[in-house]
Amino acid sequence: MSQERYLNHPTFGMLYRVAPVAEGKDLYATLYAQRIFFLVTLQNRGASFEVIPLMDARHHAEQNLARARREGPEVHARWRQLFDQTFL
Repeated sequence: MSQERYLNHPTFGMLYRVAPVAEGKDLYATLYAQRIFFLVTLQNRGASFEVIPLMDARHHAEQNLARARREGPEVHARWRQLFDQTFL
């Protein structure tokens, strides 16, 4: 797992990465009010932010946990901790 990642959203402030979703696309949540989730696509000239519902965000994070489980117990434990902090 890579290090923690943060982005600055122009309206909602600091976002933290909850899980990778696809190549070039990650799931982020607001740092202070952890109930707004974004699919963020990083591009050469910036980032695009797509607001998604809580259950969709949880689904993406659960898929990431399943991938992490195959990578090994240490990786899975780190993603599990972040998942629990975000969704429980």
